Amino acid sequence: MLVQGGFMTKNSELTPFRIDVAQADLDDLYARLANIRWPDELPGAGWDYGVAKSHLRELVRYWQTGFEWRAVEARLNELPQFTTVIDGQRVHLAHLRSGAPDAVPLLMTHGWPSTIADFLDLAGPLTEPQAHGALPVQHRSTSCCRRCPASDSPVRPGRRAGASPGSLPRGSH
Repeated sequence: MLVQGGFMTKNSELTPFRIDVAQADLDDLYARLANIRWPDELPGAGWDYGVAKSHLRELVRYWQTGFEWRAVEARLNELPQFTTVIDGQRVHLAHLRSGAPDAVPLLMTHGWPSTIADFLDLAGPLTEPQAHGALPVQHRSTSCCRRCPASDSPVRPGRRAGASPGSLPRGSH
């Protein structure tokens, strides 16, 4: 372990990770969604004071009846996922390697409230371009935003852990 800037950092350690949300957590979410106490909305305010109530109700209805977490979880678990410690914080990432030895490394990150799920449709085209229509071949690492379940919350302001290739564990690119 190294100590950098007062934070302990493990270098070069990638720990395999699999998403496995407990059914009790999903049941709790569904119960909370079913028991929302909807606030009143100012007539005609729309989005001026936050999310429009009608939009929020539609979103909650989708989470209750249209979103299939287990299907998304299974699709995410098809990716080789890991956690590592960068700048003293655990970071969740998916690391996809191309079969081409001369592939260009590509680090993709996202902001809040996005997730690595937003990159799922890019996995094949970026790592197996011949099968998806001739782009340059690339190895790809996708880190997960802090505040996501497998990554730690920020402990200080500043750049995001893992935001630069030099901060990645050896062998991850």
